[in-house]
Amino acid sequence: MLTVKAYAATSATEPLAPTTIERRDLGPHDVLIDIRYSGICHSDIHTARSEWGPTTYPIVVGHEIAGVVREVGPEVTKFTAGDRVGVGCMVDSCRECDNCRKGLEQYCLNGNIGTYGGFDRDGQPTQGGYAQAIVVTEDFVLRIPDGIELDAAAPLLCAGITTYSPLRHWNAGPGSRVAVIGMGGLGHMAVKLAHAMGAEVTVLSQSLKKREDGLRLGADHYHATSDEETFTKLAGSFDLIINTVSAKIDLDAYLRLLAVDGTLVNVGAPEDPLSVHAFSLIPARRSFAGSMIGGIAETQEMLDFCAERGIGAEIEVIPAEKINQAYERVLASDVRYRFVIDASTF
Repeated sequence: MLTVKAYAATSATEPLAPTTIERRDLGPHDVLIDIRYSGICHSDIHTARSEWGPTTYPIVVGHEIAGVVREVGPEVTKFTAGDRVGVGCMVDSCRECDNCRKGLEQYCLNGNIGTYGGFDRDGQPTQGGYAQAIVVTEDFVLRIPDGIELDAAAPLLCAGITTYSPLRHWNAGPGSRVAVIGMGGLGHMAVKLAHAMGAEVTVLSQSLKKREDGLRLGADHYHATSDEETFTKLAGSFDLIINTVSAKIDLDAYLRLLAVDGTLVNVGAPEDPLSVHAFSLIPARRSFAGSMIGGIAETQEMLDFCAERGIGAEIEVIPAEKINQAYERVLASDVRYRFVIDASTF
C-alpha cells in the first residue's frame, strides 16, 4: 500500500495535525492521483468537529480535490498518466439502484460512499483530500479541462456543483430572476454560474461590504438583509432563491420574496433545524426544497461549462500549516472566497 503525508483531525476539539495514511493498492479500475490542491469546505469543519453527528477519528477530510494522474489500473479506459483530474464529495455508490442508474449517484438509495467519513467497498474508512495522493475508481474521477487552473478548479468539485445542480434543475437562465443568499464560498459560485446561465442575479447579504465583489462576479443587484426595507421592496420578486448559508435564518421572510411558483432551495446545511410557516408557502404556491451535489455526469458537465466560460473559484492558496487558522477564518467569514491547500506542503 502507498503511504502518504496528510493532515488529520484526531478529535472534535483538537487542531488538525500532520500524519501519514495508507492508500489502497491500485485495483484494475483504479486511478492513483497525485493531489495538487485541496479546497477547504465548511463541510470539512462540520465533520472535523462532529457537528453533523459523531465522527470516527482520526479522519482526513477534504472533498475538493484537483490533481494529476500518476498511474492507472490495467483495465482503466477513461484516464492515462498525466491527465488533469478531480475528485468531489463521493468516491463510489451502489451503481444499481434507480437513482444511480439515472446518473443521480449523489442520491444513491443505498448511500453513496463519501470521499471521507464513509466506508469503501473493501470495508476500510475513506480518507479525503488533505493528503498527497488518493486512489479512486475511474467512474468517480472527473476530467478537469485545460481552460481552468487546477487551484481554481478544486472548489468547483463541491462549491461549484452544489450551486450548479439546483440552478440547472430549476431552470435558471434568460428571463429568470435568481437571488443568492450569502456571498461566501458557495454564494460567490452561485452568482458566477447564474450570471453565466443568463439569469438576472441578485445577492442578498447581511451587509453591503461585499457589494463591489458581487457586482464584479456577475450580480445585477445587491441588497443588505439587515435593512428591513429590503424585504418590503423585493416581495414577490424572484423565481428561484439559492440559500447558501450554513446558519439559521428567518426562512419565512425569504420565502415571501418568491413570486408565484417560486422555489427557495437550501444548499447550506446548518446544524440546527429550520422552521417554515405554512402560510409562507400556500398563498403563492411557493416551494421550499433542498439540493445536494450533482451526479458524476452533471459534475463533468459543470466543469466543461466553467472551462468554456473561464469560470473558476475566487481563491486564497495556503500551506498545510495554516489549515487550522483557515478554519477559524472561514467561521469568521474572513476569506474571499475559498481557501485552497497547496498539497505540496503536506
